[in-house]
Amino acid sequence: MLERDCNDFAQSIRLSYQRFEMSGNFTLYRIDHIFLSRVCSETAGGLPGLLLTLAGMGDEGMSVNVWGPSDLKYLVDAMKSFIPNAAMVHTRSFGPMLSSDTASMPDSSQFQEPIVLIDDEVVKISAILLRPSCLDGSPRLNEEPVMQNPSERGLDERMDPNGKTGSIMKPGDMSVIYVCELPEIKGKFDPAKAMSLGLKPGPKYRELQLGNSVKSDRQNITVHPSDVMGPSVPGPIVLLVDCPTESHLQELLSIQSLSSYYVDALGNLPESAKTVTCIIHLSPASVISCSNYQRWMQRFGSAQHILAGHEMKNVEIPILKSSARIAARLNYLCPQFFPAPGFWSLQQLNYSAPESSASSEGPVSKLCESIAAKNLLKFTLRPYAHLGLDRSGIPNSATPTEIIDELVTEIPEIVDAAQCVSQFWHRSREIEETTSLQDSKVFVEEPWLNENSLPCCLENIRRDDLEIVLLGTGSSQPSKYRNVSSIFINLFAKGSLLLDCGEGTLGQLKRRYGVKGADDAVRHLRCIWISHIHADHHTGLARILALRRDLLQAVPHEPLLVVGPRQLKRYLDAYQRLEDLDMQFLDCKHTTAASLDAFEGFIESNKDHSSPESPINVEDMTNKILDGPTGQNIDCTLFARGSQMQSYWKRPGSPVDNRMALPILKTLKKALSEAGLEALVSFPVVHCPQAFGVALKAAERINSVGKVIPGWKIVYSGDTRPCPELIEASHGATVLIHEATFEDGMVDEAIARNHSTTMEAIEVGDSAGAYRIILTHFSQRYPKIPIFDETHMHKTCIAFDMMSVNIADLPVLPKVLPYLKLLFKNEMIVDESDDIVDDAVEAVHVGS
Repeated sequence: MLERDCNDFAQSIRLSYQRFEMSGNFTLYRIDHIFLSRVCSETAGGLPGLLLTLAGMGDEGMSVNVWGPSDLKYLVDAMKSFIPNAAMVHTRSFGPMLSSDTASMPDSSQFQEPIVLIDDEVVKISAILLRPSCLDGSPRLNEEPVMQNPSERGLDERMDPNGKTGSIMKPGDMSVIYVCELPEIKGKFDPAKAMSLGLKPGPKYRELQLGNSVKSDRQNITVHPSDVMGPSVPGPIVLLVDCPTESHLQELLSIQSLSSYYVDALGNLPESAKTVTCIIHLSPASVISCSNYQRWMQRFGSAQHILAGHEMKNVEIPILKSSARIAARLNYLCPQFFPAPGFWSLQQLNYSAPESSASSEGPVSKLCESIAAKNLLKFTLRPYAHLGLDRSGIPNSATPTEIIDELVTEIPEIVDAAQCVSQFWHRSREIEETTSLQDSKVFVEEPWLNENSLPCCLENIRRDDLEIVLLGTGSSQPSKYRNVSSIFINLFAKGSLLLDCGEGTLGQLKRRYGVKGADDAVRHLRCIWISHIHADHHTGLARILALRRDLLQAVPHEPLLVVGPRQLKRYLDAYQRLEDLDMQFLDCKHTTAASLDAFEGFIESNKDHSSPESPINVEDMTNKILDGPTGQNIDCTLFARGSQMQSYWKRPGSPVDNRMALPILKTLKKALSEAGLEALVSFPVVHCPQAFGVALKAAERINSVGKVIPGWKIVYSGDTRPCPELIEASHGATVLIHEATFEDGMVDEAIARNHSTTMEAIEVGDSAGAYRIILTHFSQRYPKIPIFDETHMHKTCIAFDMMSVNIADLPVLPKVLPYLKLLFKNEMIVDESDDIVDDAVEAVHVGS
């Protein structure tokens, strides 16, 4: 984002603006305009969360103008299911409107001249559209081919009715070059010259400074501004260039409207040309490194080039320093549950990138200076005296050693605590239960640590069987310490699943596994399951889907299965108009136990009766599935009669094509089987219309002596009040991951907002006989650790972002809790300021 006057000039929406604001780096109150360089998940992925935050500001929310090419309004309209009318979002689309279902291409004249978007006394902002060149049949550039990274997606390859494969332009393929021009700075007024021309001090001085000529008071002449004003200084000009692929590069090189900014062959600026102050390149490194792109950069003479594309180096220095600091402290105390963040691997590899570079080609190479962008780097445009780069806000890279030294100074006993925790993994289970805490000088023995016996499903369990990674453990909106809901189910060689996918999920994966590891995690996803339509549970979904599409575009693969509430489909359909998300959607209600039983029963009953001469009627079969095995409609059994939520379920929602359910159910069954899972079962919960929880059941396994060992069972509550459906689904669960939004003293608030307290979540687990309970989805009023009563935590642990629980370590899980309490002994307090934000966002959710 550029400074001031370009506070309005937000070039693209990355993820989690709220987390930056809460870290004190900037405020959202100053954003009036948002400019998207492309309308796709990569650039607009953080838009829903930002708009939701703006909706909660003040009594009626804040208004914002969102600018972008093509079908922008359609996308924003689709957000209305979870962003209220209080968010006054004004869409400002420009350029040709493209349909996702047609290959028609607008006339090339629409891509020649700049489109003026804003022109006032402060700034002039224009847009130049940039399309992929291969659509018009023109040849590619006559230079060596460019190897594109998976994220540098070009055009969809589609089959036309005649069987020919061709390129079809989607709205998300259109890019924009933004040109930001500030007005010139008028020269300084010279009072001595004015007096020599017969002017008296007074209003005429002001008129001359405004650019108006005046009559002399003492001489019979007209005094012009040029007579008394010093030379004007041209206003700075900033270009923001997003050239995402080689296909866009040829078009970029042919844009004639940019020629007024070019220097001549000798590096001199023609008399009529304008000097560009700064160019921010969002283009990826593989495009920028092209010789043609380099020569194009040199044509701007002495302009400062900032390379702000996908920079690996920036992962090394986290913007969210508070969150990174806590991650380092947790890693010191218990590295088994809190592995080192992925960006540390870059530090260990001593990754370095050149601070600046200059092309060695051509006579003007010495003028082409470029620097790699860094997090929170600024380029100041006003005041003119400070024109240029401002590195004052760039976060420093705090090493793990520095953070731990600070921790040991603050809490000296943490050294003994870390040693005690490490012994849990070095001693036999029997020794751990009887002596590990007795050896500690920090804690007294807790009798409840010895109460649980090992369930059968954990017998001879392997570490590469299951890992639960809590990517986001906060509620409503991201905070400095906790991101919003997302759980990564790592099945190692068998793939992975995501349960909920709040905004910033991809960023959290990168923080946990590093960039390459996050790519691998997304590449091997089998399914994404979404609990309900509230924004904090699904707005990171489109970015994950788009990345997976890019990573797998060169290999045969199946579309990723997304299971979610039916309202979610409208939002995903809107994104599909912009770019192919390469997914299949399945309504959660088709994955309830009754629906799945009916599906299995129907398949079995038709094995002997189906034949090529009598094909299965998909629509009739799907209707039978929805009616349930006894003929009673499943919808009628979801909530107890007369309950508040029963009427919610009956409300009309987005239509779902039931005829599509059967083949997608078959796809789900295949995906689960390949992941080593026996079942994925959704069940209704009490929160909002179409809210669900989910149970994952692993397949049985046979040990080395032929003994059949039952599979583990993971249950995730989603957002809910305690309810019979949840208790029934959690019966015998190996792990119950339960929301605990509020502390025990806030039962009334929990009831009003259809959430649970800590004690209520534990009671659900106890009633269901769950072996372990992990509490998550904490209100942001508890900034680091929630308030809890440890006397009831004998099989429970508190979740933190990036917490990674291997199934083999479940016996140890509750034993770590007292040590976590020590780590945060000075911080178990309530942040009332975040409580106000929670109130606003929850009000938005209730109204959606």
